[in-house]
Amino acid sequence: MTPGTLLTAIAGVVLVLAFVWVIWVTLGTFRAWQDGQVGVFDLTWAALRASIVLMVLGFYLN
Repeated sequence: MTPGTLLTAIAGVVLVLAFVWVIWVTLGTFRAWQDGQVGVFDLTWAALRASIVLMVLGFYLN
C-alpha cells in the first residue's frame, strides 16, 4: 500500500465520521425543536455551525 493511498483512506474515514457527526447534531437539535426546547434560530444555527466545521475539515483534508 502506498502512502498516498493510506492518506486518502484516512481522509475518507475522517470525512465520513464528520458527516455522521453533522447528521447527529442536526437531528438532535431538530428533536429538541420538536419538543419545544429550542427555537428555530437555535436549530438553524446548530446546523449551520456543524456544516461550517464540515466544510473547513473538507478543505483541509483535500
